[in-house]
Amino acid sequence: MLSDADILSDTGKVEEVLTWTKEFPAIQKLIFHISTNDPAKIEELIQPASLAEKTRVHVSTPGHDVTYGAGTPEILIALGKKGREEITDAIIKIAGEDIDPADITEQMIEQHLIFQVNPDFVIKTGGNHLTDFLIWQSVYSELFFTDINWGSFRKVDYLRALRDYQMRGRRFGT
Repeated sequence: MLSDADILSDTGKVEEVLTWTKEFPAIQKLIFHISTNDPAKIEELIQPASLAEKTRVHVSTPGHDVTYGAGTPEILIALGKKGREEITDAIIKIAGEDIDPADITEQMIEQHLIFQVNPDFVIKTGGNHLTDFLIWQSVYSELFFTDINWGSFRKVDYLRALRDYQMRGRRFGT
């Protein structure tokens, strides 16, 4: 999870990671979560229109989604919604549909979540603790933690994370 200060310390980092990722055609989507209380700051923090000249960029804020450009890998920039809030909102939506609680399934909950993604791999910068972003969706994701903060994250750190991922045997929760 990135804070305003992290992004402002290196506004070109998302574009830099995009450049690194283009070397690996198998990577089809990048997801960045930015913790901010002011979603209007997205333009100054990330400059999605500039990124859209290179790929497809989808910006999702509470109550508003916009897509720029085209291409791969797609970048999803998600602002402000924490996983617990997302799951709670999904349950509230389901309750509003007068569905019998006995009929609620995992698939139904997933259909009501804001972010319809299931990442294969999550890189968490800045320490070895989880945030609750995509907490439901990333349950079977491979996780990589690095003490390196986002602003100092280098290509060698990215390659190290990818190498670690390649060496793993995916178990999908088993």
